[in-house]
Amino acid sequence: MTTPNNASDAEAVNPLLTITDLIDYAAIRPEHVVPAVKALCSDVEKTLAAVTAPGTPADWEHVVEPLEEATIAFSRAWGAVGHLQGVMNTPALREAFNEALPLATDLYLSISQNEALYGKYRAIAENSDFANLPPVRQRIVKRELRDFELSGAALPPAERERVKEIGQESSITMQKFGENVLDATNAFELVLPDDSRLKGLPEETLALYRESAKTAGKEGYRITLQFPSYLPAMKYCEDREIRETLYRAFATRASELSNDGKFDNTELITKLLKLRAEEAKLLGYRNYGELSLVTKMAESPEEVLVFLRDLAARSRKRALADAAEVDQYAHEVLGIETVEAWDRPFAAEKLREARYSYSDAEVKRYFTQNAVFAGLFKLVETLFGIEITEATAPVWHPDVKYFEVRRAGEKIAAFYADLYAREGKRSGAWMDGERTRRRLPSGELVTPIAYLVTNFAAPVEGAEATMTHDEVTTLFHEFGHTLHHILTAQEEPQVSGINGVEWDAVELPSQFLENFAWERAVVKSISKHAVSGEPLPDELFDKMIAAKNYEAGAFCVRQVEFALFDMLIHTEFDPAKDDMLGLLNAVRKEVAVVFPPAWNRFPQSFGHIFAGGYAAGYYSYKWAEVLSADCFSAFEETGVLNPETGRRYLTEILERGSSRDAIENFVAFRGRKPELDPLLRLTGIVEA
Repeated sequence: MTTPNNASDAEAVNPLLTITDLIDYAAIRPEHVVPAVKALCSDVEKTLAAVTAPGTPADWEHVVEPLEEATIAFSRAWGAVGHLQGVMNTPALREAFNEALPLATDLYLSISQNEALYGKYRAIAENSDFANLPPVRQRIVKRELRDFELSGAALPPAERERVKEIGQESSITMQKFGENVLDATNAFELVLPDDSRLKGLPEETLALYRESAKTAGKEGYRITLQFPSYLPAMKYCEDREIRETLYRAFATRASELSNDGKFDNTELITKLLKLRAEEAKLLGYRNYGELSLVTKMAESPEEVLVFLRDLAARSRKRALADAAEVDQYAHEVLGIETVEAWDRPFAAEKLREARYSYSDAEVKRYFTQNAVFAGLFKLVETLFGIEITEATAPVWHPDVKYFEVRRAGEKIAAFYADLYAREGKRSGAWMDGERTRRRLPSGELVTPIAYLVTNFAAPVEGAEATMTHDEVTTLFHEFGHTLHHILTAQEEPQVSGINGVEWDAVELPSQFLENFAWERAVVKSISKHAVSGEPLPDELFDKMIAAKNYEAGAFCVRQVEFALFDMLIHTEFDPAKDDMLGLLNAVRKEVAVVFPPAWNRFPQSFGHIFAGGYAAGYYSYKWAEVLSADCFSAFEETGVLNPETGRRYLTEILERGSSRDAIENFVAFRGRKPELDPLLRLTGIVEA
């Protein structure tokens, strides 16, 4: 495709401006981004002017519906650009994204702070006809009024403008934070001429390293900081020096201690904390933690801190025992006198293999990717009465797959699956909504679409892709999010799918589905040995179950450590005078059982809270885990593959979106408020 010469030419061929059903990702070019954003911003601004005009009636049909349609058109195109920036990052796309980012941020802020629009919503709420609106529309209006106030719409002009400036600065700073982590990750490689120093690593990983070297135009074996490359080396490589080299590179990413400080995120963290604290005070809150929790289930930072510390207290005894067992094994069996941070994954894996007589590499051969997907689809078809089939659609990379979801033969949703790690793709795993289910004013139903993204190792040429059981549970986790978005029954986009769900409840469906990856019948259905084709043997499954909660205490207190650090740095920390690493060390002294080296720079790559949506919200993982474990216990009581229980879960939780409070969804399904005991039992922290 030729590069457009001007804005009008760009619009004529711009796939971001001609979206109908499916987005033509293969046709999107960096030069399309800015013209599309400008054109769509203009469309939204014209609609905003029309709905806020004095003569426009203050009602749902004349204000809410037209503005929603205009913003959805913008958000879908901008969301596609953001998605590509996360999975196919190139210098040209990054430049275009960063040029358009202030435009997009300004648009959202100008809507959320628009005094006239705020007035229209107030007039809708105060109108005598408001009580005649469907309850879900009343809820949407009330929530919009809350969000207007959280955006500064009710503030005096100077303060309102400052909140807008903070929003702009924050979005740019968070984007740069994420770029630095990605660039620092991509900047490192360890290339070895042969495998003489790679003893202990499974053949699948060695093949991955050879393929990585070949792709990079190198000879030998290439290890990177991409997780499918990094983690196996930390768990299996017998060469302690290599483990130390990799750990040091990983633990100092995006800090002053790596790449000559080129990607150092320290100043960006300080800037973000100052901006967030200032925003909270302008909006009338003591700190950013309070502001963050306004839209969550938890009512105060104090409630969150009590929850986390209670969980740490209940887990600490088990965590101390976990750490002591690894240390003892490292000393007595492996001959490691001083157990360092780069020894712990290796020693823990060796102890697990010795205790339970199996290795992750052995299990991995049974989880061929095609079998895992077939079994996963069979599970959700049984529980929720749906059918999933692969279909064709324009995609952004040849490895991406597209699936359609049907119920009783009728297409109700679709999703993309982008599974493999590659350079230019940010690390981790996530789900995002590409399109939201909604009913158009014309009566037409728009079906939802989701992105499911992971960073598994790509199959080596000529071999079928296999997955560790940890990767299987990751897939189940992200597919739980996917189901939450695509199985919604809501028809108002503001409450449909994951839209508007409280952040500390949004992990419920994902963590819930993980539990099925530990059920014997499900594991049989998702396993097929790469060579023999046999399902996972009962004997090996029994060993996995015995090892299921291995180091569960240590894992729990580590998550509490991250969550406490997050909440405290957003409530009690003063970036102008306090020491960030000092705060982290204080948190570790309170709850941790193992301690990293002083030069570890974990915060500088803590993208969840500095480049994502988890600021003063990382506790959500543990909070939602309580909800998810309690929901799963209902399936244990009735039979884990009971379709009747599955339909009730579908009806009361997945289909509800945010049409009512998350706690109401939970109580409607479970018949009572959540309890902590199911989580402690499922994770083995307390005996059943």
